[in-house]
Amino acid sequence: MAENYADYAKRINLAEFIDHALLSPTATPEQVAQCCEEADLFGFAAVCVYPAYVRQAVELLHGKRPQVCTVIGFPTGATTSAVKLYEAQEAADNGATELDVVINLGWLKSGKIEEVHRELAEICEATDQTVKAILEMSLLSESEKKIAAEICLDAGVQFLKTSTGWYGGATVEDVRLLKAVSNDRVGIKAAGGIRTVEQAIALILAGATRLGTSRGPDLVHQRDTLEEAKL
Repeated sequence: MAENYADYAKRINLAEFIDHALLSPTATPEQVAQCCEEADLFGFAAVCVYPAYVRQAVELLHGKRPQVCTVIGFPTGATTSAVKLYEAQEAADNGATELDVVINLGWLKSGKIEEVHRELAEICEATDQTVKAILEMSLLSESEKKIAAEICLDAGVQFLKTSTGWYGGATVEDVRLLKAVSNDRVGIKAAGGIRTVEQAIALILAGATRLGTSRGPDLVHQRDTLEEAKL
């Protein structure tokens, strides 16, 4: 593991994995503008903002590398399917190309598998955009994690995402589980509590293909500092 980590720390382009998130309830248009500026400057994969700021982010990032991502049913996943579908369609109409959708955990835990599947499948079909299903792994048992992942895969999502960051963060173990269940059929987004470059690279080594974090610039600076220390 140490050898793999050292190799990744030396050659990986960490910025390409990062979804630069601004999901504070008090986020302002000025902060959204800064978030987009940072995403463009560092070459992040995407910015992730609330639906209310999608149009602003799309305008600021037009013709630039970062995609515009937003959250649907955030953070509980407990709004109705009709509301989630409308929210997702509106976000797509406003220019969002990636939708991070919180699954209905209450349905999952009560065995309403068809309802969870239908909700996600409708969003995937109606928007035709990249859908990342947020499983909130810290609230699920081991068997529930596997069931949730299989439902999401069958519904047609493009990513499995570990968490919102509101109820616990990403773990290496959960990323490995999602990688094993998905068998590389979809991407894996680790999100929540990623504060150090060591955490980030450990998650990537475990199978994460995206990292959701509000600390993107700091992580890149940490990585650059590691590089400089080795010179």
